[in-house]
Amino acid sequence: MTAVLLIVHLFVTLALIGVVLIQRSEGGGLGIGSSQGMGSFMSGRGTANLLTRTTAILAAIFMALSLTLALMNRGTTGVAGSLLANPPPATTAPAAPPAPKPPSAPTN
Repeated sequence: MTAVLLIVHLFVTLALIGVVLIQRSEGGGLGIGSSQGMGSFMSGRGTANLLTRTTAILAAIFMALSLTLALMNRGTTGVAGSLLANPPPATTAPAAPPAPKPPSAPTN
């Protein structure tokens, strides 16, 4: 479940970045808000309202997903899961090969 929410969160994040980048800024920026580029689809003001509303909706979804993921994973890590608290076990050298047996005395 966490993996699915994380993938949805990634897509919402990318969409939010894209919507923010296409908005018209004070200096023009990357905005598409002019009516020349949009043809007769929407006026510049309508595009700005649509992008502003889309940004608000995506931001709300982003925050909700962030809180949901944080609450779902709040008990999964801690002192027991820390690498610093539980260092890996010390490695030991391999056992030495057994010593050869002394030759036995010949029996007659």
